[in-house]
Amino acid sequence: MCILCSDFITQVHWTDQRKESTNGEVIIGEGQRERQRERLKRIQLCNEILTLYKLKIRDWNGSKFILEDAKGNTRIVHDLGVLWHDVQELVGKAINPLDEYLISTMKNKKG
Repeated sequence: MCILCSDFITQVHWTDQRKESTNGEVIIGEGQRERQRERLKRIQLCNEILTLYKLKIRDWNGSKFILEDAKGNTRIVHDLGVLWHDVQELVGKAINPLDEYLISTMKNKKG
């Protein structure tokens, strides 16, 4: 159990599971390096989107995320499934991840 968040870290959200995982359990040492590498890639992709809202996300101990704005306000994000909810709280308005402006901006970055 994590002392700081009083949470058992034996189950992971589906967005943080390895492709080969079937039951969502984390087994210490087994594929940890690859799981962390994949997690960092997801964080990088999220940050590409979040920069449009002047936010960034970073890893916290391989199990949670820290979402922060330019003013220094932070939120603990338990998994990527609740990320947009926490983004809306920090931004103070409803965010549509399928917004045409967002999608066209992301396409322009890639192209």
